[in-house]
Amino acid sequence: MRTQVTEQGIFIPKQMLEGVKEVEIRKEKSVIVIVPISEEDPILQFGKEPIEDVVTDASVNHDKYIY
Repeated sequence: MRTQVTEQGIFIPKQMLEGVKEVEIRKEKSVIVIVPISEEDPILQFGKEPIEDVVTDASVNHDKYIY
């Protein structure tokens, strides 16, 4: 998509921001980056939907299973 830069800036169509309530806009060198900001902290979402497995001590012995 191409758009003209006006005195007010640029227009971003709402359909490109579907479900987004807040964004972060930053300039990285010559690139303008628009990043949606999640209302929920993704770190706090870990463990919300655990999987079932035959291993029952993975959280205690995770280093053992990784190596």
